[in-house]
Amino acid sequence: MPAKIREKLEKEIQLLDHELSVELPAELKRAAALGDLSENAEYHMAKQRQEFVAARLTQLKRRLAELSLVNLNNIPHDRVAYGSTVRLLNVEKGEEIEYRLVTSEESDVAKGLISTSSPIGRGLLGKQVGDAVRIQTPGGVKEFEVMDLVTIHDQDDEASASNA
Repeated sequence: MPAKIREKLEKEIQLLDHELSVELPAELKRAAALGDLSENAEYHMAKQRQEFVAARLTQLKRRLAELSLVNLNNIPHDRVAYGSTVRLLNVEKGEEIEYRLVTSEESDVAKGLISTSSPIGRGLLGKQVGDAVRIQTPGGVKEFEVMDLVTIHDQDDEASASNA
């Protein structure tokens, strides 16, 4: 897992953990001191926030654990997978487009970074140069041909060669 993703998740976990264990208990205590809890909007809002933060913390910790299990050795060297940069031909428009497959935390479509869990990302997984791909997207069916592929392993090799 890229270090910046781990740092981002760990930072959010730390902030939410602090909110859950320090800020929200103090807020609940203040709200409870206002009196009747059945009609105490501040108390109910703080309770709802507490439930949301607890759920988000669980989600982030699970995602961090999932990402830590990613083994780069299991990523194929000749097929589209996480970390691959793939150049596609949009068959309908006759235009080329390039995407890099990343985690959902890194995705930024405007920069060509698409998540492996997005419709296009899922549709491209396992494809090779020359493969035709039909992908159902929210905007309709898109047809692509895989023109070029640089896997995460190729990128590591290029980085090593340029540092030598």
